[in-house]
Amino acid sequence: MRIGLLGCGNIGRILADAIDREEVDCSLVAVFDQDIERARELATQLRRKPDVADSIEGLLQDTDLVVEAASQDAVRDYGVKVLDSGKDILIMSVGALADEALFNELTQLINKTGRRIYVPSGAIAGLDGIKAAKTKGIDSVELTTRKPPAELGTTTDKETIVYEGTAREGIKKFPKNVNVAATLSLVGMGFDKTKLRIIADPDVNRNVHEIRVVGMFGEFNIKMENLPSPNNPKTSYLAAMSTIATLKEINSAIQLGT
Repeated sequence: MRIGLLGCGNIGRILADAIDREEVDCSLVAVFDQDIERARELATQLRRKPDVADSIEGLLQDTDLVVEAASQDAVRDYGVKVLDSGKDILIMSVGALADEALFNELTQLINKTGRRIYVPSGAIAGLDGIKAAKTKGIDSVELTTRKPPAELGTTTDKETIVYEGTAREGIKKFPKNVNVAATLSLVGMGFDKTKLRIIADPDVNRNVHEIRVVGMFGEFNIKMENLPSPNNPKTSYLAAMSTIATLKEINSAIQLGT
């Protein structure tokens, strides 16, 4: 499988390194970033040098799957173009899919072209259980996220709720902080029925996600305490790991989970 990498920041670098070290059975054929120097720098650090594309068209030329590791804007700007060109796409900046018009357009395209959109589990666990529970009905999905105040663009010396409401509105207010809420919404009850609470907590030094799901199956509660990526404190290390795991799953003849 030939991979085109869209975005050469922290997660993109971790993924490129994993492919270069043959942890994943695929090849990185091209990289693209709005900052072309960043793309060139990444390419020079790899043993197997990918092409450095100067446009999205260049990235798409010889790839089977585009991995988006850039931003929600990149999904909006290039998602349709990727699918329309006959390529699959793996989306890390899943918060972009809270845009109902964009989500509908992408859905129509995959139905028309037969292509696929892959969304890794990111920085949370329990998605397999939610998918299973959904077959007979889910009553509620709640996500409480705690982060250091600085990561939420605020200062406080005590625990403070900075948002409480639907996942859709929360993603609009904190687009860089709640991709997990978007993933949870897609798997479960949708963006308007998933309840989200975001807390600025000066006593935590990592991102904490607490998920509560109630349905016909019973109830489960999951608490994640994620360490940041070594090179970027704003990114959970597990999010990068989940991208690598998703690529392995795509290639695997045995599908595990749910």
